Amino acid sequence: MKYRKRIIIVLFFGCIFPIFFSCNDNKKPPEKDIVTKLDKAPERLSEDIQKMIEYAEKNKSVINDSVKLKYMHLDSGLYEDKKFESIWSDKEKWNPIADSLYSFIDSCKYLGLFASDYHFGALSFIHRVFNEDSIARKNIALWAKADLLMTDAFFSLVKDLKQGRLNYDSVTLRKDSVLNDSVFTTAFQQVLQSGSIASVLHNLEPKHAGYDSLKIYTRDFLSTAKFKPFTYLDYPYKDSIAFFKLLQKRLYEIGMLSNDTVPADTALLKPAIRKYQKAKNLQPTGRVNDKMVAALNETDIERFKRIAVNLDRYKLLPDSLPKTYIWVNLPGFNLKVMDSDTLVFESKVIVGKPDTRTPLLTSDVSNFVTFPQWTVPTSIIFKEMLPAIQKSINYLKKENLLVIDGNDDVVDPATVKWKKLSKKYFPYQIKQQEGDNNSLGVIKFNFRNKYSVYMHDTNVRWMFGKAFRAVSHGCVRVQQWEKLSDFLVRNDTMKYHPDTLRAWIKRQEKHVVSGFQRVPVFFRYFTCEGKNGHVKFYDDIYAEDKLLREKYFAGKSVN
Repeated sequence: MKYRKRIIIVLFFGCIFPIFFSCNDNKKPPEKDIVTKLDKAPERLSEDIQKMIEYAEKNKSVINDSVKLKYMHLDSGLYEDKKFESIWSDKEKWNPIADSLYSFIDSCKYLGLFASDYHFGALSFIHRVFNEDSIARKNIALWAKADLLMTDAFFSLVKDLKQGRLNYDSVTLRKDSVLNDSVFTTAFQQVLQSGSIASVLHNLEPKHAGYDSLKIYTRDFLSTAKFKPFTYLDYPYKDSIAFFKLLQKRLYEIGMLSNDTVPADTALLKPAIRKYQKAKNLQPTGRVNDKMVAALNETDIERFKRIAVNLDRYKLLPDSLPKTYIWVNLPGFNLKVMDSDTLVFESKVIVGKPDTRTPLLTSDVSNFVTFPQWTVPTSIIFKEMLPAIQKSINYLKKENLLVIDGNDDVVDPATVKWKKLSKKYFPYQIKQQEGDNNSLGVIKFNFRNKYSVYMHDTNVRWMFGKAFRAVSHGCVRVQQWEKLSDFLVRNDTMKYHPDTLRAWIKRQEKHVVSGFQRVPVFFRYFTCEGKNGHVKFYDDIYAEDKLLREKYFAGKSVN
């Protein structure tokens, strides 16, 4: 009997002791650790930092409340190397680099960043408490927490300034798809050596004129921006009742409705919608549409998020672009030719419609063709041409189109049984004969890409006068095609004199021009830029900004 009791006692303590010590190991670090003697503060601060790190390592990077460290492995490694000594304070005082880091976070909006991403809420609270309460400054646990938050904030800034927040995609040209730990630790060591937070962090930013220009004029934008919270409208909507309730609230916020509490019926909403549409120079239909919702959502906070997205797009580019290149900005409907950091010329362009988008790509112009023949892509044949031809074969003559069989012979359209043809069975090609009325115009610029798109002239040149120019099937139509062709052969004027090119065009002769030094071409998507003293915004023609804002910056505010 006594032996059995001993066994039970041994088993009891054998089970309880491990549980006790396990729970004790996972115990939250103290919220308060008051030290009255300054000489004891450094040792206690190191102990509290170590306790917080050990707790966070066991609790998914969460320290003694809901705050989570983003770079736990870097934080713990750094403090272990420093034997858990404080980095940012000394004897109840912030050191100079701590003050600099706090100021940097406070003003990070000028870099398209959100202070809330860098623990600014918790840090500003701690700063305020320390300034207002001398007893709180003796709370070593609070200093330990602030130390960890500032270290983690620094590493987060390194990542966001160097690599950005957007996921890398198929046209990203940066080689450092994953930042090595050495990038973070090197930046930290540079801060310790130089004593300058700002210079080290600014050195991580992209070295592009477009980035610098947008960043400079962001200050101008922020000087007048009003970040009053407005109701955001998701459109197209899934729940009509919920949407129109939010719409009523949004119209009330801008004074188009007198209240947002009593549900508004159609008789009230329609005049308010029409009134808003007139104020924004939209067609006053009294009905909700995508343009109206886009205008309602284009508040200063949403514009700032667009700036943030576009600054990060520069971080997807390489550290330096080629000496000479062609830059096509799709939302800006603009082409620029750059040579040795100098703008040679720019041109209006026409780009793909939202349902036939011009793709983002990187390539180089290999040749160009005068008076090209257009082989119609199958997507256009089946979507647009075949239905029209099946109604009347006169469509082919009207559009100057040829029907070509598998032997590359021209087929009489009258001999083809068009009604029996479909996407599943279509043994022909359709080509548009060269000439001034050809859809490609009088010149076509070729570059290798998997999308079978190119740049070219057009036979509807009046479209360059329109403000909205996302109307093509995916290729890029260039207004200043003559300047572009001259630039490509600028180093071989003996063989391809500008007068020779113009003579070919005048005589409507087909020539393939190649052998010149290839020029890189970039098709990119930037919806704002610094231009003429302010931030110029472009239409988000493919709704790319909308997707990225919702994915990365939903619910964020500017401090």
